[in-house]
Amino acid sequence: MNLVEMTWPEVSALSKDTPVVIPVAAIEQHGHHLPVVTDSLLLGEIIARVSARMADRVLFAPLQWLGNSHHHLDFAGTVSASPRVYLDLLNDLVECFLTHGFRRIVLVNGHGGNDIPAKQAIFEVRQRHRARPDLLLLMTTYWGLGTRPWEHDGDFEQREMGHACEWETSMVLRAAPHLVKPHERLETVPFGNAFLPGSRGWITKERTVPGHIGSPQLATAAKGEMLFSMFAADLEAWLERVLRWDGRSWEG
Repeated sequence: MNLVEMTWPEVSALSKDTPVVIPVAAIEQHGHHLPVVTDSLLLGEIIARVSARMADRVLFAPLQWLGNSHHHLDFAGTVSASPRVYLDLLNDLVECFLTHGFRRIVLVNGHGGNDIPAKQAIFEVRQRHRARPDLLLLMTTYWGLGTRPWEHDGDFEQREMGHACEWETSMVLRAAPHLVKPHERLETVPFGNAFLPGSRGWITKERTVPGHIGSPQLATAAKGEMLFSMFAADLEAWLERVLRWDGRSWEG
């Protein structure tokens, strides 16, 4: 079900155990070769594939294109909400659906910078409603659900999502090839270790001059289709767990 196509009485009549999916992405720089809409475009394609298969059981809210992208602000075209503003935005989005009586609310993320704020927002909402054991408040990032494309195609070099990289460039080549600028001669920008296993605060220009991180020159549309298929299958399987939740257990 697509929220924006429904009337308020239709939404009101839904079972309050219907999972509500809120996709969150970004508008930000993606190097010299990909458009600033990349994160929103890719998550939108994944949501479209999943919603086509789950349209009668899950309510899909419109994709939120404004993300937490302050680390990219040194690159033109980036539009961002500061972390605390973004936390309030996500909190209010979830609270709206709680006000309407829904009990299973899921943030599905498509931008790395949203990961920590989205987890924090879900945590904050749960603390405000700590007397509600009937609530299932969740967050996931689509590439973190277990997809390991290199195990299915040995041509994949990257072992994780980068930025305007082999993976993202492949998916844009599949979804909107007319938006991809020449990328075949670009050089790999290594991920680096950033004091792993610790976590370092960073801004993007410290890690990359052109704006990408990873190996966009290795991208193909065929890899993009494989990634879309795998990411959509993983998300669908995860949402099936949300649907199966018994309304009270810790496990899902």
